[in-house]
Amino acid sequence: MYLLIAPSSATPCRLIMCIFLLWFVSVAAHAVPAQDVGGNDVRLADFPVGYFIDGSESLNYRAARNKTFETTNSTATLGTGASVTWHRITLDNSGPEAKALFLHLPAAFQVRALEIYEERSQSLVGQARVDLNSASNNPLMYRGTIVYPFSVPAGETTVLFVRSHLYSHQWFAAEIYDDQHSRKALVGGHLDIALLVGMMMALVFYNGLLYFATSKKENLLYSLYLISGVIWIALSYGLIAEAFNLYGDAVFILNLSVFTMPIFLVLFMMSIFETREFYVTEHRILSVLLVLLVGGFCYGLFDIEAALIPASSLAALMMLVTFSVSLSMWRKGNPLAKFFLVGHSFFVVFNGFAVLFYKGAIEPNYLNSHGVGIGIVLEAITLAFIISYRIKVLEDIRAQQGELKRQAATDPLTQLYNRRYFMAEGECLIEKARALGEPVSVITLDIDYFKKVNDTYGHHAGDLVLKDVAVKLQKFSRDRDLVARFGGEEFMLLLPCADYAEAKGCAERIRQGIEKHSVQVGDDVSIRVTVSLGVAQIHSATESLEAAANRADKALYEAKTGGRNRVCCAA
Repeated sequence: MYLLIAPSSATPCRLIMCIFLLWFVSVAAHAVPAQDVGGNDVRLADFPVGYFIDGSESLNYRAARNKTFETTNSTATLGTGASVTWHRITLDNSGPEAKALFLHLPAAFQVRALEIYEERSQSLVGQARVDLNSASNNPLMYRGTIVYPFSVPAGETTVLFVRSHLYSHQWFAAEIYDDQHSRKALVGGHLDIALLVGMMMALVFYNGLLYFATSKKENLLYSLYLISGVIWIALSYGLIAEAFNLYGDAVFILNLSVFTMPIFLVLFMMSIFETREFYVTEHRILSVLLVLLVGGFCYGLFDIEAALIPASSLAALMMLVTFSVSLSMWRKGNPLAKFFLVGHSFFVVFNGFAVLFYKGAIEPNYLNSHGVGIGIVLEAITLAFIISYRIKVLEDIRAQQGELKRQAATDPLTQLYNRRYFMAEGECLIEKARALGEPVSVITLDIDYFKKVNDTYGHHAGDLVLKDVAVKLQKFSRDRDLVARFGGEEFMLLLPCADYAEAKGCAERIRQGIEKHSVQVGDDVSIRVTVSLGVAQIHSATESLEAAANRADKALYEAKTGGRNRVCCAA
């Protein structure tokens, strides 16, 4: 037995009602909730708004207001495919009094043009248009922020439609304030950006001084990288608009710094890591990246808007390539690469947030919207450390080279110059004296009976005697004199600007000073030594140092054969 049920005549009506209900729920789900401004204080900085992307870029207010608006936040980025966007803000006043309010558009300095339409009861009651190319004298523009006054009568609703026409990336921000909070919001803005710019300008100044002091190419490239970063930060975060009241196409061209910044960073890497000489593969990869960046910059000179559309993708590629290259050099043992990786990690992480933000892939917040500026400053500080570290390394190398040169020119026992240095430097001093017409003299010295000192007291005592004689030579000679140990117990002095008589007087002072002094060579053991000296004035016009030294040696021989402990002069 089967039970047959006939369809009810009410079924089609119910179906229609269900469809209508679903449509109503769907529309309600997309409807942007109104904001109630009936309270005492009105301070709306984070609230839902509606948006509609005008792909034709030609809709007027009447046509746009009837479009379907999606819901987003009052601070939002929609990426590169939303050059012209309409935003709708609905405000209800449940209070007993009318509200005089102000719409703030703090990101207005980045747009090409903004239009505001004030609607009440579906009738247009107010409107304004700001062309950023002529916004410097517009009464609605205040330090980069458009401030539009409007009202919401008691018990009524006001709807604001904002048409935002940007150059490339659609970045929208809206705030609603009463009079008191509007004034507070306009005071003291961009202090954080001014701090970042100030830090980077200090680094620019410091590295400019380093470049003029050292002529190192990396200091110049780093300064240019910092300057590009300063321009981009000041432009993107409104500091140029606030400080100089400049807007529109003439300022927008400064966005080319988004290309110059990575260009100088890549050149800096090539210079400081010396990739051309030591990392050929990495150098080729960086060169290809550099070509792409320079190409983007050149393209931007002709069409900056089109060039900025792929700029965020190119920035992501730059971060990936530079990070990989620095990682490769670190694995190959470059001592600076690990520091660069630390700083570049800051740059990559924070700029990664910023790239996603500009593409509209993540929700806006302070970290995301200011990621590029934060990343640039953190990396800049680390790069400054790398430069300082490299300077220290170079100074250490220079000091080591200087020490090696000193050791090569110095007698290790007495710390006087050796024979080789004396002859080379002495010839230079003689040439100088010859050019100036000044006298030059030479003194040779030999310790009397030095072999007997070694044989009686040992070689350690002999070394102490040699050191003591060296000290006395420096004490009784002038600072400008060149003093050297020629070998064994033989010493020689070159006296610039000293004629025969002055050289003889110096030799006599040395002889007397050594004769009167005793050398402590052991416990309760001291010895006295004497020296014999030969003096010769160099005929600087014709005579060489070697020839003059031979004449002084002959005079020394006369002093030794004549009884020692005396000064003899060459004829």
